[in-house]
Amino acid sequence: MPALRLLGRKWLAASDDLVFPSIFELLFRFVWLVLIALVVEVLYPVTWQCQSEGWQGGAFVRLYLCGTLTLQAALMLLLAALAQQSARGTITDIDVRKMVSPLLLFKVLLVFPETALNVMGTMWMFCEVIQCSVEDKFSSIVIQSIVLFNWVQLALTVFGLFMVFDPLGSVNYGDMQDTPNQVRHHRKVTGLWSRRFRWAFCWLKRDEHGKEAFQQVAALLSALFRSTDLVPSDVVAGCVLLRVRQKRETREMRRIQMLNDEEPIYTTDVNKIFSETPPWMNLEDALYYLRLSIAAYGWPYVLYRHCFTGFCKLARHLTCCCCRPKNSIVTDDNCCLCNFAGVKYMSKLHADDIIFASFNNRVFELPFCVIADHERESIVVAVRGSISLRDIFTDFTAGSERFEADGLPEDTAAHKGMSMGAAKMLKRLLPVLDRAFQQYSHYDLILTGHSLGAGVAVLVALKLRPRYPHLKVFAFSTPAGLISREAARFTESFVMTVGVGDDLVMRLSVHSIENLRTKIIQTIHATKLPKYRIMLNGFGYALFGVPARDLESTWRRPEQLEAHHSDDSADALLVHSVSTVSAEAALVSRDVFARRFSSARLFTPGRILHIVRRKRMGIEKKVRTAEPTYEMRWACAEDFMELQVMPRMLLDHLPENVHRTIRTVLDERHRYRLTQTV
Repeated sequence: MPALRLLGRKWLAASDDLVFPSIFELLFRFVWLVLIALVVEVLYPVTWQCQSEGWQGGAFVRLYLCGTLTLQAALMLLLAALAQQSARGTITDIDVRKMVSPLLLFKVLLVFPETALNVMGTMWMFCEVIQCSVEDKFSSIVIQSIVLFNWVQLALTVFGLFMVFDPLGSVNYGDMQDTPNQVRHHRKVTGLWSRRFRWAFCWLKRDEHGKEAFQQVAALLSALFRSTDLVPSDVVAGCVLLRVRQKRETREMRRIQMLNDEEPIYTTDVNKIFSETPPWMNLEDALYYLRLSIAAYGWPYVLYRHCFTGFCKLARHLTCCCCRPKNSIVTDDNCCLCNFAGVKYMSKLHADDIIFASFNNRVFELPFCVIADHERESIVVAVRGSISLRDIFTDFTAGSERFEADGLPEDTAAHKGMSMGAAKMLKRLLPVLDRAFQQYSHYDLILTGHSLGAGVAVLVALKLRPRYPHLKVFAFSTPAGLISREAARFTESFVMTVGVGDDLVMRLSVHSIENLRTKIIQTIHATKLPKYRIMLNGFGYALFGVPARDLESTWRRPEQLEAHHSDDSADALLVHSVSTVSAEAALVSRDVFARRFSSARLFTPGRILHIVRRKRMGIEKKVRTAEPTYEMRWACAEDFMELQVMPRMLLDHLPENVHRTIRTVLDERHRYRLTQTV
């Protein structure tokens, strides 16, 4: 940070990104140098005997051997210098790495003589143009291997340049101080991302809303990262530093709680948690409906959970193509009804209990199932979560749009992709519900879903509530950026949301990503470590956790990290910290905090039950005790406004882990009751 400038343009790499690539290539070329030196010692005297077959053959081979040996030695010295220069200073200390650009340019220029020498080696060893045969098998194998590896290395070099090439790298941030230039640049970046999506996901263009989704996601990515001058490695390093920063903040909060003798926020007493909730809000029903939510994922989830035996588990539930009824309750499934088979297998329901199943998966269109639950006397609508690229584009169409439903404030806004998904789903769902309640008029209506399915289920429930005022929603791992705050409060009476641990998606919204970007920039300027050290520490943290010494030794002034800065104070802090770096970085710091892709802040709906793994203390770490594994509390939507960089932030979102957590809580409560009875 900022991006590397080379050949008059910026690239998607920084001057401190070359430490590990240079060291790796240096070791590789050292092996080449040793092998070539051995070959030269063996073959150089032999090349003079090639004069009998033609003087040019011997001279050609000697030129190739000596040239390759000299070039490898020169490249090794250049790579050592490049690694040493790239390792200097912190991420923002670009002045101490000013020699990286000329060294890298010199290395790029050496590609031309290296290519010429490799052509000579190819002509000698593979084309039989040069009449100078090699009798020694070891030397022949070494030269052939080096020629082949050289071509691979050159191909990787070209590929690497392609990957770090920035089509808009010629833009100077100094030219963007006026608003028209900023708007014009934003449009260029949006158009670039949109073209990338159309090329990479060309099959999605056939969807009705495919191009609209491309444009929405492109605008989001452009707004989030334009003018930040961050390269991908800066984001990775910033996330590693944030993990250290957040652990440090957690430690300080625990110290304050201990000094103030505050009561713990979380509790292991399930009865206490549900003592003041309606009877329908309970973990038993939540676990039951979570199973139906998982069943909506169909056959891909079965194969994911049972890689080797999944097909055998599905086989007995499949329907032969010729036996498929004409008026089927299943739509948009394949010929053997594989998705329907997956639903039957995971839900443990009979086919007659499934009233309707739609597996139509398009951008803004989600599969769902309508189930007659005779045990609990309810009609259950299970909405599938994200499992395809189309679902990802629905997720990332994350802007806000006006959402209207009876009982909601007029200015209510909702996640655009999920709102459009709910509208599409309602068109197919309403006739099915009318038929279902004609047959089961005394049944209740339950909606459930996981992740994206949970968000859509909540929005559908808001639309259906005037017709079915007693409906309930069981939502699991619901995305944070779903609906306005007042509307989220309105849903607390009929929506139960369950989240586990450090779930990333429950904290994922446009605002939380923008805040994460801001924190990354702040944290990068606060560290005193070079980037290569941060990356090495990151591998160590992933394996062994963050050691206590790093909580203080990572920062220039740890006291700067004590308080959470507002946007204005963070702006002032960052402008001051980068004033010595560059005018471009100062321009970035002025603009980056003011931009908001979405003007409306969106929140998690419903009454939120947050379950976390209980931290074991003292002897519990060494001796297995009968203490509960998890603890929980009723959280508010504001608790999920900041992204947390944690080891389990992806794992805690997976439906099987949510299911395992709730089941463990119930099993441990059951065992505790048995022990109390005995």
